[in-house]
Order: sequence, then C-alpha cells, then structure tokens
Amino acid sequence: MRLWLQKYRPRTISEIIGNNSAVNQFVDWVSKRLKDNVKKAALLYGPPGVGKSLTVQVYAEEFGFDLIELNASDVRAREQIMRIVGTVASQPTLFGGIKRLIFLDEIDGIEPAEDKGCISAIIDIINKSSCPIVLAANDPWDPKLRPIRDLCTLIRYNKIRSPTIVKFLKEICRKEGIVVEDRALTLIAEKADGDLRSAIIDLQIFTEGRRYLRFEDVIWLPTRNRQYGVFDVLKELFWSKTALQARLAIEKSLIDYETLKLWIHENLPLIYSDFNDLVRAYDMLSKADVFFGRMNKTQNWDLLPYTLEFMTAGVILGVKKKPEFVKYQFPQKLLLISSTKNSRRIRDEILSALSEKCRISRRKALTEMLPYLKTIIEEEPSIGKQIGEWLNLNEDHLKYLGLKASKLKKINI
Repeated sequence: MRLWLQKYRPRTISEIIGNNSAVNQFVDWVSKRLKDNVKKAALLYGPPGVGKSLTVQVYAEEFGFDLIELNASDVRAREQIMRIVGTVASQPTLFGGIKRLIFLDEIDGIEPAEDKGCISAIIDIINKSSCPIVLAANDPWDPKLRPIRDLCTLIRYNKIRSPTIVKFLKEICRKEGIVVEDRALTLIAEKADGDLRSAIIDLQIFTEGRRYLRFEDVIWLPTRNRQYGVFDVLKELFWSKTALQARLAIEKSLIDYETLKLWIHENLPLIYSDFNDLVRAYDMLSKADVFFGRMNKTQNWDLLPYTLEFMTAGVILGVKKKPEFVKYQFPQKLLLISSTKNSRRIRDEILSALSEKCRISRRKALTEMLPYLKTIIEEEPSIGKQIGEWLNLNEDHLKYLGLKASKLKKINI
C-alpha cells in the first residue's frame, strides 16, 4: 500500500497547500540569497505539519538543488554537524553545475547541555557558508536560539485553515473513488488542528478497505495533544471565551509557564485598549506571580493550578472590550537577561571569591562587601590592585568593579 502522503505530495512549489505567502517569501529569499543580497540563512517556523520541510524539499527538486538535509535534534555534538555539513557549506555554491541547499530541521530540539557545541557549529556554518542555509523550528523564540535567530530571515508558517484541508481531502477522495460525507471530512480537518499531514494520514486510515466514509465512522477520532509556539498560544489564550479554553491554550505551549507569564505581561498593553481591562488583567497576573514565588520557595507544586487559573482565566475573563489583532512583542526582561549574561557571570565569580576568602555567604558578600569593594577600587586603584590579587581577580573582574582601563595600565594589571 502506498502512503497518500507520498502519492499526493506536491511536485512543484505552486502545488503546496496553504501558507502561500510564506512559500513565496522563501522562494524570494533563495533568489536574493544566491546574489548575496540578504542574510545567509532563513528560519522557517510554525507548528508541525504546515509545510516547512516540504517547501524546502519541493523547491530543491523543482529547481535542481542538491539538498543536504539534517535533523539537528538527532545530532549530539559540534563535530557531527561540522563533519556532515560543515565542509559542504564552505564549498562554492556552484560546483560542476550543481547548486547546493543545506537544510537543518528541528533546531529547537537541540539541548545545549547535552548537544555540546551544536549552536556554535550552526552559527559557524551560517557565517562561512557559500550556499543558502535553511533552518526549521516549531518555536524559534527559545532563548537558546537567539544567536542563531539574529543571523536569519524569519519566515512564519501558520496552521492551515480547516476549509483548505477539507478541499484537499475531498480531492483525494475523488481521485481514490471514495464517497465521503462532508461532515466526516470537516471533523477530520478540525481534529487535525491545522496539520495537513495528520489529516491525510487519518483519512487514509479511516478509508482503508472502504469505498464509503460516514460521519459516524470518524466521530471517535481524538483531538491530538499538540504543542505550539508562543504566538499561537497567545492568540488562542486571548481569544478564549471560557476558563477551560484559556487553560487548554497554555497547556499547548512549547515554553515553560514562567516564561509564558513574561510574554503575557509584555503584551497586555497591546492586547487591551480599555484602561480598566488592563488594570484588572495586571492584577490577576500579579497574583499569579505571587503564587509562582511561593511555589518556587516552598516547592509546593499543589499551588500550580491556582497560579495557572490567575494567569489564564483571570487575565481574559470579564474584559469589556475584546482584543484586536496585534503584533506580539518579545519580553524585554528576557532580552535584558540575555544581554547582561556575561556581566552577571563576572559578578558571580567575584561573589564566589569573596565568599571563599571571607568565609561568608554569597548573599552577604553581595549586600555587605561588594558595594564597598567597588568604592575602594574606584577611589584607590592601588589598594584595589592588592585586594584583587588577594582574591585572584582578573582584569575583567576589576573592570566590572569600576577600575578604568587607563588605571589598569598604570598599576600594571
């Protein structure tokens, strides 16, 4: 039996179902990339089954590209990525008449703690590549992907609309000689939740050995437990009409609840134009924050349901004016944390040195010693040098404490 996913797979870019704008944006990007007029890499992002990988594969086939494809979540180290695609990426784009296209799928599946050097390897490949690099992810907003994201042109793929899925499934049934009730196709499409790939698989399973498909034959089809990127989660959350819908929306989130809370906090002023609605929403979110604090401090996870109720139903119910379409903003707190990562690392190293030498806690070193140490080093650099030697501090540590570069040279540090 031949799988319908392969049998009815599009052969040209124009045959791809749904996300026409994203597909056209990708085609335009490749054309410009070959002329070096855009960023070296493109990042296709969106939920599963909406055509991200398919776009790359079909484009390569239609326009004669040699496709080098790798699932980034399957490799475990920098050496593997560099061995598989690193050499190819640095070769000229045109070699013996062959055009190359490198595709790294599921990059959000990389775990920096386990996949040593994968992120840095991908960055090196993007920077050194002479051919187009295409990446794909369900959730591109994971903080670990920020260094990669900054190098890419982002192309968003949305869930495919149910009527579009129904139309395509109906065409498959016509070609297969299967009589099907419209209600059955509608239910399959709705349960697929924007995933055309899943809908095709379900249709083939239900029609195996049949020539007629009724609504009663598919009514037991369960809703898939999917996870989505933060934009889709926020959209579903703010447009929920009941507490249950709101709660189910955040359970689909690819990011953790505390990070999602920051996204909600950042975008509330964009969502609610009515001042009273905004005040009420922030009040509910502040209560969720209190419960998060208590939960983390006491490790009492029984408080989680209350936390989630405040940040979902509490935020969206009782508003007078429904939200309009907005362009969601990345949380400024996460950007600040990312930009100050190196500074916080240096501070923590100084606190560790103070804690070890003075036999005090890091908290006490932060509140009772660090401010005075900064003052001493700023006012008396020579004494600061002696303290730095005693604590085994390096030049970066002393700069953090306020010792200027000109004074560093004078005291030979």
